[in-house]
Amino acid sequence: MQTDLDKFDKAILRVLATDGRISITDLAHRIGLSKSPTQARLRRLEGDGVISGYRAMIDPIRLGLDHVSFVEVRLTDTREAALAAFNAAVRQIPEIEQVHLIAGNFDYLMKVRTRNMNEYRQMLADRISTLPHVAGTSTYVAMQAVKENAPEDAI
Repeated sequence: MQTDLDKFDKAILRVLATDGRISITDLAHRIGLSKSPTQARLRRLEGDGVISGYRAMIDPIRLGLDHVSFVEVRLTDTREAALAAFNAAVRQIPEIEQVHLIAGNFDYLMKVRTRNMNEYRQMLADRISTLPHVAGTSTYVAMQAVKENAPEDAI
């Protein structure tokens, strides 16, 4: 269900997307409202599920996780039970950052983050290829992230 947002709601989301720890007072000042209506809007956005939570943004490169691969996955079976089994198994692998069911020549697209090519190769052989119903994979290695995590641009 989509929530209708006015310019103040969108301003709140843009500010929080870049600074989730901003105080209500500073947020109110940045969007041009007083504290009480800003706080009420923030509570409504949280209550409506538009804001689903707050978390620290961790730089994976500073943790040594600078190898990113995108993996096309083709399944042997695409009935609901097979998709559910694959979905449940893939959620258990922390190195897989994103998984999307795709309409196209393959079934899933995954974003995998590891320390290096050797670690990725092991992950592919031992974990990804053994996921339920996997028929085959194709890997594309990212050379550079040009744009990531910029939801404020869409608001």
